[in-house]
Amino acid sequence: MAVTARRRTPPRWAAWRDEQLLDLRFCDLRLSWQGGTLESSVRALHGELEARGLRLKPHVWLSTEWFSPDRIPGIALPFYLAHPRLLRLERRMMLEAEGGTREECMMILRHEAGHCAQHAWRLHRRTEWRRLFGDASRPYPEVYRPNPASQRFVQHLRQYYAQAHPEEDFAETFAVWLTPRHPWRRRYADWPALRKLEYVEALMLELRGQKPPVASREQLEPLSELRSTLREHYAAKQAHYAQHRPSIPDRDLQRLFAAEPGRQGEPAARFLRRHRGEVRRMVARFTGESPYALERVLDDVTSRCQMLDLRVSGSARRLAVDVALLLTVRTVHFHYSRRNWVAL
Repeated sequence: MAVTARRRTPPRWAAWRDEQLLDLRFCDLRLSWQGGTLESSVRALHGELEARGLRLKPHVWLSTEWFSPDRIPGIALPFYLAHPRLLRLERRMMLEAEGGTREECMMILRHEAGHCAQHAWRLHRRTEWRRLFGDASRPYPEVYRPNPASQRFVQHLRQYYAQAHPEEDFAETFAVWLTPRHPWRRRYADWPALRKLEYVEALMLELRGQKPPVASREQLEPLSELRSTLREHYAAKQAHYAQHRPSIPDRDLQRLFAAEPGRQGEPAARFLRRHRGEVRRMVARFTGESPYALERVLDDVTSRCQMLDLRVSGSARRLAVDVALLLTVRTVHFHYSRRNWVAL
């Protein structure tokens, strides 16, 4: 007799409006990472590790964000990936959902698996590991200043994340190495980063079939223990991303838009409101900047255009691209100049 899979009863909050949902506590979501696309991604990660002969199977749990705790070979998964209603809320509140596509989810899982490998085998204690990646006990920064031109680091997650800390350097290198069919030897040929990738490959061959000495199944900040509300969570998250954002000088806006008295044409503020989604997506794609931070920049720019009474002239399509280029240049300069840093 055929066995029919049991259907899950939709949670009561799945049909709630955003304002209702935001007042719910995390512990009251009663979520599971199993039974959906998130479970499929976790199983795919375990399969990739097994295919490499590694006896490493990170345990996972739901929390507020992606992370792998120190000395725990496990991965915390963000709650919004466990249900489509929460995924929609995340995108509405932050204008993106980190790991919201299968491809990006796997990229982040491989990165976190690198942390798990480091913790499980205590790799940071090895002399060669420290020589290549640095001192893992170095205090974790709140901000970092990457060099986009550096060839000493692989490029996997956005904003040159490998440059944030020695542990992130290793996790990013491990993720590139673990990615199936990644042409990393060709991609990083003649880069100093290739030495790190070759070290990871040799090290994983050495550890092949070995049982890790650290096998803690502890869960840090699991969703079931968090009493804060989603509203409190998003308020803190939005404040964090809005704090570090570039500014656009008036003179740059006046070069783009007409400012002559009596000039006829669509107000620049109205133009920006119509094209802000398109501009934001272009700049986020080219810079890796948080869409939420870019939305706040566009708020600032729109307000200044209104105060300066700037007007549109010329091709709207060309102007939208020019605005995106201006924001891209200013964003890159803001993060990668000597004065500014990328916030973790």
